[in-house]
Amino acid sequence: MSTRLADLLSNVSYEVIPFKSTEQAVLASVPTSIPLTVTVTEARGLESTLRVTEQLVSHGYRVAPHLAARLFVDRDHVADVVARLRAAGVRSVFVIGGDSAEPVGRFPDAYSLLQALGQSFEEIGIAGYPEGHAAISQEAIDLALKQKAPLATRIISQICFDARTTSAWAARIAAFGVGLPVQVGMPGPVNRQKLMRISASLGLGQSARFLRKQQNLLWRFLMPGGYHPTRLAKRLASAVTETSNNVRGLHIFTFNELARTEAWRQELLSSFTEPAS
Repeated sequence: MSTRLADLLSNVSYEVIPFKSTEQAVLASVPTSIPLTVTVTEARGLESTLRVTEQLVSHGYRVAPHLAARLFVDRDHVADVVARLRAAGVRSVFVIGGDSAEPVGRFPDAYSLLQALGQSFEEIGIAGYPEGHAAISQEAIDLALKQKAPLATRIISQICFDARTTSAWAARIAAFGVGLPVQVGMPGPVNRQKLMRISASLGLGQSARFLRKQQNLLWRFLMPGGYHPTRLAKRLASAVTETSNNVRGLHIFTFNELARTEAWRQELLSSFTEPAS
């Protein structure tokens, strides 16, 4: 298991939220060897995501902004964003449908935006749902993944606290023909107070949606012993060795707790280093 966990940690990426403090927080704690994704929120729109992406790329980071389909107006808007990102040196994006109740334009879901993007970027990530989706049937999720997969290069999964469920899901999609490499999404060493502070900074409506999405994580903090990423990472490493799947790495939802996240990663990596004889 330790070898498998080391392999997963060698292909790790961090997700950050585009606040004013994000650039300096990343510079202070995250080596440029760690790929990053930058989330998008309905309240802040695409602009903050694009701006933080440009900032981080200028410092030598490999950054994939989240592109939410429902925030794009039309193909001209897509072309403008593509041109801006390519001019900044961005080579990777992560395409999602988005949390907006209604699309602002012609793109209701990730598949429609993927079609508009074509081959504009070298790497394109899409989302995976190990535990399904509260508002979408499993049949619809499977169909959408089959449609999107040929237009993408990797999958990042949503948070799931059951390692065996994640492993079984990864094996299932591989079995029905989706061969994209999977990075398993998991929270880093964030605490409940941090989640609440982030929520408070997002605005009332967005905050409510944020807390609904993170309620499973908040509940974990109330359990005896709480949540610790090392336990989940070790369980994932063990579980994914038991099935035939395409899991290749970990994607850490940092919630901008970057110093603690990087310290945790370094500590875990050091545990695989053999002591000098």
